[in-house]
Amino acid sequence: MGKVVLVTGAARQLGGRFVRRIQRDPDVERVIAVDAVTPPHRLGAAEFIRTDIRQSAIARVLAEHAVDTVVHLAVTGGGPAGARSAVKETNVIGTMQLLGACQKSPTVRRLVVKSSTSVYGGAPKDPAVFTETSQPKALPSTGFAKDAVEVEGYVRGFARRRPDVAVCVLRFANILGPFADSALAEYFSMPVMPTVLGYDPRLQFVHEDDVLDVLGLAAREPRRGTLNSGTFNIAGDGVLLLSQCSRRLGRPTVPLLLPAVTWVGSALRTVGVTDFSPEQIRLLTHGRVVETTQMREVLGFEPMYTTAETFADFARSRGTGLLPPERVGWAVDRVAGLLDVELDEGAQR
Repeated sequence: MGKVVLVTGAARQLGGRFVRRIQRDPDVERVIAVDAVTPPHRLGAAEFIRTDIRQSAIARVLAEHAVDTVVHLAVTGGGPAGARSAVKETNVIGTMQLLGACQKSPTVRRLVVKSSTSVYGGAPKDPAVFTETSQPKALPSTGFAKDAVEVEGYVRGFARRRPDVAVCVLRFANILGPFADSALAEYFSMPVMPTVLGYDPRLQFVHEDDVLDVLGLAAREPRRGTLNSGTFNIAGDGVLLLSQCSRRLGRPTVPLLLPAVTWVGSALRTVGVTDFSPEQIRLLTHGRVVETTQMREVLGFEPMYTTAETFADFARSRGTGLLPPERVGWAVDRVAGLLDVELDEGAQR
């Protein structure tokens, strides 16, 4: 008998792609895809069950199909404008309900949870590079980052109560690629990108194809010398500055004072252009970089794409911006130079 894998969040782009991908694993006999809405895409030979993980019905699904592996992809920051409360309920209440069902299930032996490096927050005094054991100076207090922190807390409690279940938490850096549908992808698709005056944050990305590969690895039995349980940072090698991203996209930036960026973000959310949340503003102010040694040495995963290669693939999918990249680069350097002069003169005064 092969494995029976249940995947949550199957109606989202990433969830649907993973459902189709995991079916190709020779050790997998059946895939059960669940979501509260009907997926707009194909799910291959998977059995789709429309159910809300916030409801107790998810326990019956686990029992009726004798599920042994659960891949929880329904923790997300996405959603239409004004739907923040529903997204939070799915992230937090849905995870609690799912974990309660897994705890009661005698067949579940492996749990994989999609999390985010946003759990580290974003503050000026944070470490230059976060490891899995790093403690942020200030825990996220709002938005998806706060949801992710709460979800991981519930997952740790589940792992203590069910030590017989292998639990793997994957903290993904910002996911990009040709099919990316995140708030950050929307921001990079804007014809003119607002930035925080005086800041050029370091950013790290992971390609959506690498996300699918590492999820598949975590859902399988570990190879000799590896361990498919624990918490792992997942990101491509290297970093990019926000100014480098704008150059490669051919999209000009508009440096604004932080209060103005906050106001612009609120206005964009109101009209539904993009989810320019306070959490994203912190990322575009202070940046975030994580260490990935555990990903390689313990989990045994090597991404195919670096951060720069991930962004290049994303940029190709979005087409050229308003200006040629070399002209954007000149403009960004010019503004940065003027700012440096003003800061030097202010320090001398």
